[in-house]
Amino acid sequence: MPLSVATRRKVGNTALELPVFGFGAAHLGELYSRVDEESSQATLEAAWNTGIRYYDTAPWYGRGLSEHRLGGFLRTRHRDGFFLTTKVGRTLHRPADPKSFDRSPWAGGLNFDVRFDYSHDGIMRSYEGALQRLALDTVDALVIHDLDIAYHGAEVQLAHEKALVSSGMKALEELKRSGDIKAFGMGINTNVALEKTATQVQLDFCLVAMPYTLLDQQSLTTGMAECLKRGVSVIIGAPFASGILVTGSSGAANYGYAKATPEVQAKVRGMEAVCRAHNVALPAAALQFLLAHPAVVSVIPGGAKPEEVVQNVASLAAPIPAGFWFDLKAQGLIHPEAPVPA
Repeated sequence: MPLSVATRRKVGNTALELPVFGFGAAHLGELYSRVDEESSQATLEAAWNTGIRYYDTAPWYGRGLSEHRLGGFLRTRHRDGFFLTTKVGRTLHRPADPKSFDRSPWAGGLNFDVRFDYSHDGIMRSYEGALQRLALDTVDALVIHDLDIAYHGAEVQLAHEKALVSSGMKALEELKRSGDIKAFGMGINTNVALEKTATQVQLDFCLVAMPYTLLDQQSLTTGMAECLKRGVSVIIGAPFASGILVTGSSGAANYGYAKATPEVQAKVRGMEAVCRAHNVALPAAALQFLLAHPAVVSVIPGGAKPEEVVQNVASLAAPIPAGFWFDLKAQGLIHPEAPVPA
């Protein structure tokens, strides 16, 4: 039977079951462009009205703005009626000079500086600050955010990893044991982090932003296989590879949060040709492909406009013939061993 936004899958060995389709709220933090309050609320209304009940955010998204907007919307709904995840590892602070503060890479967002802190106290402070911004007293799961050498450099990365292993994990375990949260995971942006960093601690899930998409299955036999072996579930946080799998190969084609290279654009053009031959929309293929992997429990595309959310939900149920997946493999456009929808 086709999947729907109401279908749920179990997260690791926990009691948490998440809908297979959620809403990633990074765009509400004004990722690529400013989003006015009316559009933000209309987008969240559209998500709710299409049946979406799983929402993911982070203190980093818009330097607090995404949590404020999402919490302002969800606090008017019954708490048992939705699932919510946010992230830890950063704390927000008043900048030394608010008038000259640079909010980049956010187009807008709020005037708060960030500090990385993966210690016990840092994670607890990050969690408590998130609850206050969300105006909610519980979240379902917490995600260790951006513990990545690309952010920190090798020496600082090692120090953060030591802080997490020696004390930060104790905070997450305490929160789970007390029932404050049902699960905890780690946000992953690279294949190396999925293979090396995520395996240093015991997790319930990984929130994978780029290493496994319709465009890249390099991690299929490494990081993703290790998740499956260890019973670690996967939530896909960037199903459209940060843009190109929904906008297509032409125009403002973003891949990996930057302009797509000619090589990536050429690969997408090949996929677009197969899509035309089978009358399949590329965004539908991108979403449905991911949910065929046995480790994946949910995909959480974002959106800054109501129509984007509505289209994403429609893509989940769009019919895709088996021949489409066969042709992608035959032309070397996806990994020959990649699981595909039945």
